[in-house]
Amino acid sequence: MEGKEEDVRVGANRYGERQPIGTSAQVQDAKDYREPPSAPLFEPGELSSWSFYRAGIAEFVATFLFLYITILTVMGVAKSDTKCSTVGIQGIAWAFGGMIFALVYCTAGISGGHINPAVTFGLFLARKLSLTRAIFYIIMQCLGAICGAGVVKGFQPNLYERLGGGANSIALGYSKRSGLGAEILGTFVLVYTVFSATDAKRNARDSHVPILAPLPIGFAVFLVHLATIPVTGTGINPARSLGAALVYNKDTIWDEHWIFWVGPFIGAALAALYHQVVIRAIPFSSK
Repeated sequence: MEGKEEDVRVGANRYGERQPIGTSAQVQDAKDYREPPSAPLFEPGELSSWSFYRAGIAEFVATFLFLYITILTVMGVAKSDTKCSTVGIQGIAWAFGGMIFALVYCTAGISGGHINPAVTFGLFLARKLSLTRAIFYIIMQCLGAICGAGVVKGFQPNLYERLGGGANSIALGYSKRSGLGAEILGTFVLVYTVFSATDAKRNARDSHVPILAPLPIGFAVFLVHLATIPVTGTGINPARSLGAALVYNKDTIWDEHWIFWVGPFIGAALAALYHQVVIRAIPFSSK
């Protein structure tokens, strides 16, 4: 019990203090900026730490709630004959952006508030968390998304099937190339915003940045959805796309599903490269 109590006292970043994870980069005590060291590729001590598993549970619950609210919103718009009686595309975008804002705020101090494998992947490439933690987060995010979509289907199975289950697909009139480009650029906007909102250098200079960190992240999600819902339904989150696709489970959805993994991961990699090399002005492989 002593070890468990110590984990709780130290917090989620017992093995991440050398390199803040995601939005938890806000916990810098000193105002004089010091470049934090890169996270190790593998840190065995994490696997025996309660804080490591607590962070994974937080990612699971957050992604579960994210899918639950957002898919219900999408279905509410889809089932109406007249869009004027629903929240419309703007409401769907607000549901996605607002939930990210709320959930990042709630989980930032526990897991870093990723709630998205693409965000986790980008932060891993920037050496802000270990490979062990990145893989664990992605698994928990995908499981949470599947459960969230499953609960929505459990409410009204027939209605869920008829309305498409909130699954992502390329809209009529757009090519797979266009869909892939939309996913790459949309994810770039999101992950770039995450890097900027959680930059330890800005935190050392501007005291208001940590408090406001969830707001620009949620707002970036909102804006990307406004732009790309007509193209792909907006993925930019492989866990969200996987959860909806797996529960809906139609061949037409699986034929295009690769776009909602490849696009976000490319966009996240480009955002990590841009932030490390251009914004931070340091070599991408710097240790």
